[in-house]
Parts: sequence; structure tokens; C-alpha cells
Amino acid sequence: MSTTEITKKPSVLFVCVHNAGRSQMAAAYLTTLSNGAIEVRSAGSQPAASVNPAAVEAMAEDGIDMSAEIPKILTTEAVKESDVVITMGCGDTCPIFPGKRYEDWELEDPAGHGVESVRPIRDDIKARIQALITDLLPA
Repeated sequence: MSTTEITKKPSVLFVCVHNAGRSQMAAAYLTTLSNGAIEVRSAGSQPAASVNPAAVEAMAEDGIDMSAEIPKILTTEAVKESDVVITMGCGDTCPIFPGKRYEDWELEDPAGHGVESVRPIRDDIKARIQALITDLLPA
């Protein structure tokens, strides 16, 4: 085995339509909870102008600052460079490549909701991220 095969981090791409709520929260949790052991990307098929303020507030309550995040456009390159692609309601706009692991997480869209409605979505995402870390980084 070469050194690059031994040290290559698993990479995960989170995709939703606006890249303003669910995918941003998932990316922030994975970055934080994996302590940098997993390469993390997020993108949207139709990115919003900014990240959902209620999502930013909900994550801040859990000690994670997403205030500087910016929604990004989904690119074919981002999908190609990722080992795992997790979609959150992007439907048919997400490109499919052979050899990738795909998961679709059905989560309520936090767009237009206040922080009270975003908290349960945040907590669901956090639980899924913890399970994903266990799966990708066996002890």
C-alpha cells in the first residue's frame, strides 16, 4: 500500500437545493465532530444568497459557528472528488457517478422556519452525523 492510500481521508459531500440549512448544518457537524479526520464539502443545486439565520442560531446554541459560511453551487467535480454523497432533497439534480456511496437523508427543510422549528432538524442531523463518523472511522 502506498502512503497516500494509508493516509487518505474519507470525503463526504452534503447536497441540498439551497445549501443554506440542512447541508450546511451537516457539514459543520461533520467537520467539528470528526476533528478534521474526514474531508467535508457541501453544495446546493440552486444555492441561496446566504445561510439560513435560524440554522446559524440553532448551531450556535450547540457551540458551532456557521455565520461565515456561504452557500455554494453543486459541481460535478465536487461529486467526483467525494467518497460519500448525502443528498437532502435535491432530487434528480444530483449527478450520479459509479463507485460512489449515495445516501438520501429525508429531513424537513428549515427554510422559512424559526429556530424553534430548526432545533429538531439540527438534532436529527447531529445523530446521523455521529453514526456516519462511526461508520467511516472505525475505532
